Amino acid sequence: MDDRQFRTAMGKFATGVTVIATEVEGDTHGMTANAFMSVSLDPKLVVVSIGEKAKILSKIKESKIFTVNILAADQQELSMIFAGQLKEHKEVAFGRLDGKPVLDGAVAQVACEVSAEHVEGDHTLFIGRVTDIHLEDKEPLIFYSGKYRSLVAEQPVTI
Repeated sequence: MDDRQFRTAMGKFATGVTVIATEVEGDTHGMTANAFMSVSLDPKLVVVSIGEKAKILSKIKESKIFTVNILAADQQELSMIFAGQLKEHKEVAFGRLDGKPVLDGAVAQVACEVSAEHVEGDHTLFIGRVTDIHLEDKEPLIFYSGKYRSLVAEQPVTI
């Protein structure tokens, strides 16, 4: 298989969209990612996968903290900003959760301290110990097959 075929196959897994954020010396850094999952309930752990070429990689290594902001359906522009898909520069305001930078309006904000890191292939997996969570009752932004999507409730079928 070639790299394109592998990427296409992985894109067939529908995911939520997150912005991973961290802070170093008062400067906030963020990156759009869908490589995120929960690891453990006790203790509460999550993992994010960051590519070796990502600017945020060294920032998380230095800060030892990160947040996962699970984006809402109305936050596609934020995803595009942190994915570097918009040509114009836009300022993004961050809120705080447990002293860490978060995006207001996200479906979920998950504040973490790095408990371990593992290099696998061309990515580093950061295991985060969850220190706080904030939830909103909103619909999530979805990514599938290279496109943004949203959940649509199916109408009940009457027979």
